[in-house]
Amino acid sequence: MSIILVIVGISILIFVHELGHFLVAKKMGLLVEEFGFGFPPRLWSKKIGETTYSLNWLPFGGFVKIYGEDPAGGGKFEAPNIQAPKERSFSFQPVWKRALIVVAGVAMNFLLGWLLMSLIFMIGTPKALLISEVLPASPAESVGLLARDQIRGFDGAKQFIDFVNKNRGKEITLNVRRDSQDLVFRAVPRIKEPAALGIGLVEAGIERHSFFSSFWEGLKASATIVASILAAFWTLLAGLLSRGQLAADIVGPIGIFGVANQAGSLGLLYVVQLIAMISLNLTVLNILPFPALDGGRLLFVIIEKIKGSPLDAKFERLANAAGFALLLLLMFAITVRDLVRLF
Repeated sequence: MSIILVIVGISILIFVHELGHFLVAKKMGLLVEEFGFGFPPRLWSKKIGETTYSLNWLPFGGFVKIYGEDPAGGGKFEAPNIQAPKERSFSFQPVWKRALIVVAGVAMNFLLGWLLMSLIFMIGTPKALLISEVLPASPAESVGLLARDQIRGFDGAKQFIDFVNKNRGKEITLNVRRDSQDLVFRAVPRIKEPAALGIGLVEAGIERHSFFSSFWEGLKASATIVASILAAFWTLLAGLLSRGQLAADIVGPIGIFGVANQAGSLGLLYVVQLIAMISLNLTVLNILPFPALDGGRLLFVIIEKIKGSPLDAKFERLANAAGFALLLLLMFAITVRDLVRLF
């Protein structure tokens, strides 16, 4: 059930992102030729007014086709011999208007992430004690404990640590929740080692706040998450450039479903929190100055403003195609690693 909710949630995130581009372009009077959910081939379409609305077979994505967005393509409308005035063309808009249209999708993803985080602060989430990491060659690893396991029966990390320290050298029983399953583990904490069990702990759960306070807390939490995601992307980039390796905690679509299962075992609000974090992830991902992403398009617009003339359309197309290919390659590598971990 939690996986289905995450799939629906991601679909909503894609829709909201593209809706941002669509609404701002419409507000500025541009001609929007198509608003598509998913990537072609096309499954269904209907033309309402001057815009075609479509559903496409590949659901993980979406697009807004704005007239004149590709100057080299001529900006032709779907029907033959119809040409809109240049005032309604994307390529003839001033830099600030094009920049607003480009960042509108990113802004919508941040807004949605913020609102979902605020909702969580309004309702509050139950407390949970989770394992954040398992050290190698530790008692926890030897009995099969894993990161993201939920330890049951303790109010917080301090109570659990006190329990473990009082029973060093003795066998203890741990009740654990993993992927909707209740498991029992027996381990013997080490006597002399500082890390008796060899695990890291994190306390999950959010205290309930008032209506207005929730929006402020949600904004602070969203900003903190965005900063953490930026740091994670920097780690990912550094690892790829220096060692040719992916960071261990980076997951793809398959890995997200595993996290969704774990979140679902904690409760519905944790699934909502996961969707909020995915939305904030999309905010950061799309604003990165990389070709084929919104941030890359924004970078091209800024360069045009600095140099005083548009970039060569052929160069933009090639750069975006190369960027898209690299992103697909990276996603393929992450997916393969997720599969290896799964099996």
